[in-house]
Amino acid sequence: MAQDFERNIFRQLTTGAATLRTADSDDALVGINIANTTSSQILVDVFITSSSNDYYLVKEAPIPAGSALQLLDGGAKVVMQSGDVLKAQSDTANSADVWVSVVDSIST
Repeated sequence: MAQDFERNIFRQLTTGAATLRTADSDDALVGINIANTTSSQILVDVFITSSSNDYYLVKEAPIPAGSALQLLDGGAKVVMQSGDVLKAQSDTANSADVWVSVVDSIST
């Protein structure tokens, strides 16, 4: 069975938690890239809300000016189940672009 690769993008991440993806099935996050678009270092949080609880993938990760953070690398994956919500926020308004790569509806 073929896999359904998808992507979610978010421009100008800010200080409030932004919803990047809401899982509608069993999904695998295979890449999360966050690019700092400002001239100063920023701190970012990325977390999954599941059953009203937040589970952090990274908390207050520093990203230098003009740099990026690749959250999943080396073949790492994070599984989201239906209803889980991937969110991100920065300590600085309008400070980052986010690209999320996903395998939707994992086949068995």
